[in-house]
Amino acid sequence: MDSCRKQLKSDCELLLGHFQKTESVRFQVFSQIWRESNFTHIFYGTVRHEKRAFSRLVLDLAYSYFLPPFSFQIRVGGLYLLYSLYQCQTASPPEQIRVALKDWDEAMKFEKDAADAQHLDAVYILRRLMFLKAFHFTAMPTLLAFKKKRKMAKSALCEQFVERACRPQELINGDLLEELSNIHELYEKMKTSISLPSETSVNLIHKSFVPQLRSTVLDFHKWQQNKDATDQDEDCGEGTSSQQECSNRAGLLASIKSKAYGEAAEASKSRRHRQVEVDPTSNESGPSNTQGHSKNTKPSLKTRTNENIRISGDLWKDALSTTKISRLTGLDPVTAEKLKQFKRFTWK
Repeated sequence: MDSCRKQLKSDCELLLGHFQKTESVRFQVFSQIWRESNFTHIFYGTVRHEKRAFSRLVLDLAYSYFLPPFSFQIRVGGLYLLYSLYQCQTASPPEQIRVALKDWDEAMKFEKDAADAQHLDAVYILRRLMFLKAFHFTAMPTLLAFKKKRKMAKSALCEQFVERACRPQELINGDLLEELSNIHELYEKMKTSISLPSETSVNLIHKSFVPQLRSTVLDFHKWQQNKDATDQDEDCGEGTSSQQECSNRAGLLASIKSKAYGEAAEASKSRRHRQVEVDPTSNESGPSNTQGHSKNTKPSLKTRTNENIRISGDLWKDALSTTKISRLTGLDPVTAEKLKQFKRFTWK
């Protein structure tokens, strides 16, 4: 089933991309896109023993779009996608949606935000899934199994679905800037009233603090707006730049190889005494088999034993003589007496 993950991810992103273009969070709009795409056919063609595993894979993939860091619209689309896939799956009994306990707080926060914004259809779909007992609460987000890879290959997030960083614009507004300017002015007056003119601590106050903060936030907002245009321009020239980079890298490798094989590398100081010397008496110009290349052969075990162990007298004769074992087991005395009773027949 892991081989189908890439294709399923592209299909889900294509469906959510169409939903994102509508700039709506209504379930009616999503259901229309679902019917036009014939997304129900995604379960067709699976073998009977693969239905449950395929349903589990599709639900796990759709559940990832219901969690941060995706935008609110994509999370709503992920919720609608979960509900539609759960209702249309062919596995019987239906496969449940695996939810980790640490992610349930995000789901409750999402429900509260949707209720505050009066997106009642999203709240209804979430509570409908809870009523159908479609969630299977687990300790870990992924299923742990024996002899499974610990580090799974993580797929890259779709940048179009990720929510943009708009927190600076929300924090730095007109009222806050006006309040900051008033406080800064009062602080500057108090600092000058209690300090002497010769003190340098008064110069530490930034007089243009509020205008600089406002300009910084505006620059960040303009950078966000112009980032998409620059990314598109970079994508257009990505092919030529990648080809140039590959050619430069190939040229660099070729130069390194030619330098390595063309020139003789000088031996290091610690290995110069191990260099091969040329025998002038030999007819061939190749290196001679010197002592540096000869192997130190160790004496055999028998030779070392004879050298280390000293035996004298009759013990040495007994040790050198070989033992002959004619019979490992002996007959019982009763069996031996029976054999003696038999008569020996002689052939004439």
